[in-house]
Amino acid sequence: MMTKKKAEHYRRRLLEKREELLRALDRHVHYGREADQDVAQDPADKASNSYLKELLFSQSTSDRYILTLIDEALQRIEDGTYGICVSCGAEIQPKRLEAVPWARHCVTCQDLQERGLLREFER
Repeated sequence: MMTKKKAEHYRRRLLEKREELLRALDRHVHYGREADQDVAQDPADKASNSYLKELLFSQSTSDRYILTLIDEALQRIEDGTYGICVSCGAEIQPKRLEAVPWARHCVTCQDLQERGLLREFER
């Protein structure tokens, strides 16, 4: 069982990461708009501009997904289920939570999910 002090530590880390991602998304939108406003006649400039927009889009998609995972983790803290694998109910290792505080799965279930072998069912 996680102590309130430890849960608060993770809550603060999650909120910090959430703010960082929101700032990054804001920058991506700003850079994307700037790229749209550049009148690029040169084909190399157009290609570079297109690549930049695609890169920003893929980064923002990843950031939005992590934001969703962070929001879910914050809800699990509120519910008192943070640090417990949503698939098997085992405790998520503290080292894993330090590295990825929004982790939903223990290492075993994460490995299964990445290999497409985990059937998703929330406890």
